[in-house]
Amino acid sequence: MDEALLRSLTPSVLAILVRRGADFAAAEDAVQDALIEAVRVWPARQPRDPKGWLVTVAWRRFLDATRADAARRRREDLVDEEPAPGPAPAVDDTLQLYFLCAHPSLTPSSAVALTLRAVGGLTTRQIAQAYLVPEATMAQRISRAKRTVSGVQFDRPGDVATVLRVLYLVFNEGYSGDVDLAAEAIRLTRQLAATIDHPEVAGLLALMLLHHARRATRTAADGSLVPLAEQDRIRWDTASITEGVEILQAALARDRLGEFQAQAAIAALHADAPTAEETDWVQIVEWYDELARLTDSPVVRLNRAVAVGEADGPRAGLAALAALNDSLPRHAAVAAYLHERDGDLTTAARLYAEAAQKAPNLAERDYLTRQAARLNTGRRR
Repeated sequence: MDEALLRSLTPSVLAILVRRGADFAAAEDAVQDALIEAVRVWPARQPRDPKGWLVTVAWRRFLDATRADAARRRREDLVDEEPAPGPAPAVDDTLQLYFLCAHPSLTPSSAVALTLRAVGGLTTRQIAQAYLVPEATMAQRISRAKRTVSGVQFDRPGDVATVLRVLYLVFNEGYSGDVDLAAEAIRLTRQLAATIDHPEVAGLLALMLLHHARRATRTAADGSLVPLAEQDRIRWDTASITEGVEILQAALARDRLGEFQAQAAIAALHADAPTAEETDWVQIVEWYDELARLTDSPVVRLNRAVAVGEADGPRAGLAALAALNDSLPRHAAVAAYLHERDGDLTTAARLYAEAAQKAPNLAERDYLTRQAARLNTGRRR
């Protein structure tokens, strides 16, 4: 059974049903029924036209449900217009499906879940495991999302920025259970890049590849965090880095800079440095300036303060940090690092401990706690 083939065909089959006039929720249910039937039938005899087979079976499942619906008379015209079995149309509506799943009326978490289900072809159980929530909870979330977008016109122009934001959220979820969401986000972004020619889509794909290339070195064997400067660069995935840099260079050559291209450029400079000491921090600061201009994000300016501290010295970094609100996430951690670089170990230890209390996850909390303990131990000697 070729599970990868089924997952790759799912979004286009769903899109065909919606374009024919099926309600999104009903179409998605019909496609899931067709996938179950494929799992049962295909191992013995896979059809010559898998996509056409899925479209035919899904459409018939939809019609069966329609005939039993209370609004039979309103939908009866769909039965009369049932197309004859045959090859599926060549048109690919996957892009519209992305836009539908990233509808602005959905919450980010609902948009991500719906994208993984409708475009990614994941089951509700798989998505629930990835998010570490009960399957019933995820089923309710997806059902609400489907109801929200059911009345949306399928040909409505979509917002590429919103779609990219959803894919970026998927990537940042990382992985858990039997679904690797980071790898899934890369797969979906590749699919989108093949559908739409847009430099920011390419920029996001490059960013994902460059970050993913370092994944194996981000944690030690005991699960503890390994900072970028201490990672074993020999273990970085050079193939992903090469591909990411090539995609980024092609996107930048179009002279339509966006935030994902700028982020990817920063990641590429880190990936290009043979050692942490050889990192081109001056150029990284310049890219953070571009990114701050594009986004006006305080988080970007926080990261820029770190880069300034590396390029121009810790006191310059602290000066840049002073202009930011200290309530920003990880502000205390950045301040601790810069104070340590400046030799003020007492302040650094206090700030590391403060940052640990505010850490968003256990691994980061443990890392910051160890940094505070290291400095406190060193001062007692």
